[in-house]
Amino acid sequence: MEFLWLLGKTLLLRPYVFLFLAFALATSVWLMGPKRTAIFFLLTWATAFLCEFSSTRTGIPFGWYFYNGSTRNQELYLSNVPFMDSLSFSFLLFTSYCLALVFLLPARGHRLSLELRDNPAIRRSGLVLVFTTLFFVLLDAVIDPVALRGDRWFLGKIYYYPEPGVHFGVPMANYLGWAVVGLVALGVFQWIDRCLPDATNAPTITRPLLLGCVLYYGVLAFNLAVTFWINEPVIGTTGLFMYLPITALLLLKLAGRMPAVPV
Repeated sequence: MEFLWLLGKTLLLRPYVFLFLAFALATSVWLMGPKRTAIFFLLTWATAFLCEFSSTRTGIPFGWYFYNGSTRNQELYLSNVPFMDSLSFSFLLFTSYCLALVFLLPARGHRLSLELRDNPAIRRSGLVLVFTTLFFVLLDAVIDPVALRGDRWFLGKIYYYPEPGVHFGVPMANYLGWAVVGLVALGVFQWIDRCLPDATNAPTITRPLLLGCVLYYGVLAFNLAVTFWINEPVIGTTGLFMYLPITALLLLKLAGRMPAVPV
């Protein structure tokens, strides 16, 4: 009963996290079915939780940081890690995966008639793994500096680094840890994916992939908006400029004007 009570309080305290999660789950089921969705999200959550559990005790792989337990009676914790924190990795990795597939899958047509078709060889490729991890880490480069300042918005001050890092207080080791989570979780998923039947019989997978990209940019916009709201224009402007080339290339891809990337 206590577990359910705290889970309910977590939903009320972090509604934006669960809205993002629900959107991602629905999109993932549309894209790759319920079995792959369950595997992807559970695997990513478990990988993230184990890495957070380890890092708060050994400094590996994110570097040293600590949760202060300030919201322990307001939301669900698993050991010393807030449940919503490790859970967030799952939908963030999924949206990054969608963005990578949009860039790497061959496209037919252009603009409103653009078609992206599933290609298992590309979906399970090393290049998709690398692109997904890159987009995953870049998204955290916007999220973590504003999350670190959670005492100035509704996240709350839930963690700290004993030695502030060079990227607006975030150590570079943190981003290396995110890369580890992305590489391990998606790499294992790709290995499992090879053992499963074909993901979809749909003629195209354009719409769910684009919805995944919308969610990616929704998370990005949410964090940038909070950054400017708490009066951190340098952090916000840095994030905007970081995403200008990615967004320009994405628009070229959607317009059918970017050549296919050899995989």
